[in-house]
Amino acid sequence: MIGRIAGRLDYATSDHVLVDVRGVGYLVYCSERTLRALPPVGEAVALYTDLLVREDLLQLYGFLTLTEKEWHRLLMSVQGVGAKASLAILGALGPEGVGRAIALGDWNAVKAAKGIGPKTAQRVVNELKDKAAEVMAMAKVPAGPAPVADDGEVIETPVTPAPAPVSAGPGAQAEALSALTNLGYAPGEAAGAIAQVAGDAPDADTAELIRLSLRLLAPKG
Repeated sequence: MIGRIAGRLDYATSDHVLVDVRGVGYLVYCSERTLRALPPVGEAVALYTDLLVREDLLQLYGFLTLTEKEWHRLLMSVQGVGAKASLAILGALGPEGVGRAIALGDWNAVKAAKGIGPKTAQRVVNELKDKAAEVMAMAKVPAGPAPVADDGEVIETPVTPAPAPVSAGPGAQAEALSALTNLGYAPGEAAGAIAQVAGDAPDADTAELIRLSLRLLAPKG
């Protein structure tokens, strides 16, 4: 299984790229959002990858973070969602947006992705709602970029976690989720509250996420 590649971006199209790794070119399919975030052609790039194996097909799919890769794996487990549909959903919403939509049961947001009908969108939300908290708790680990030596050779180095974000990014949401579950809230309930708060206050830090989520979770009346 090829789980990560690092090399030089040889070319990019509307749905895939070619990454040159020590003279071997790997064709990798990516979402539109991921493609827009890649460096210019000729520069170093690193991607987490998922290999789709069929009788007559081997295709690599690339992702900037482990969270995006995990959502792709889970989306593919839903009946009627293939690799193309998964990339469409991730391209439209991004990994954080997918988690927020599923945690909130917002199948209309999923339906906004190209080629996704209402029945498929509802299946995605219903089948993956218990997975949202688990994926939100994953650390945000970027796949690149890959450093390059003076002679042009790409240097393979271990992936290191990015600094913890100060806003309501995946890191802050994961910390807030951990705090709420430690307080006794069910993971799904906590994830839904955090997703709602992060949507309303995208610049909230961890402490603010916890405070606002507790307010949402407090008994009414």
